[in-house]
Amino acid sequence: MGAHISLPAYTRSISERYQLTCWKCKECGTYHFPPPTLCTNCSAREFEQVVPSGRGKIYSFTWIAAGGAPGEYAEQVKLNGSYGVALVDLEEGVRVMGQLTDCDLEEVKIGQEVQMVFRVLYSLEGVIRYGFKFKPV
Repeated sequence: MGAHISLPAYTRSISERYQLTCWKCKECGTYHFPPPTLCTNCSAREFEQVVPSGRGKIYSFTWIAAGGAPGEYAEQVKLNGSYGVALVDLEEGVRVMGQLTDCDLEEVKIGQEVQMVFRVLYSLEGVIRYGFKFKPV
């Protein structure tokens, strides 16, 4: 079984999971994800929540198959086989990780443009967990 994310912990992170909420430094404008304690650019401590465009380019990617998938994704692998996961450099300068969707994994390439989309991630404790994924544009 992979890392279990309890329902309360999942609920607290809904804005990050549903909208890919980022934090923008009020001092220098640098975007951060996940929420920072201090800005990695200027060491400021004040941020505003912002929703980025969701557009970016694949920095790196891999395929997750049976045996490598966290427990909460085991059912997905049984039903659909391998799935792709990518590190995506968003237009705003933030690098985030997310599943790939709506694509042929054999055609995924580094540098490929993608767009964030809202999708079902998995079901756990009788609750469907939603979040962002990336699809090619």
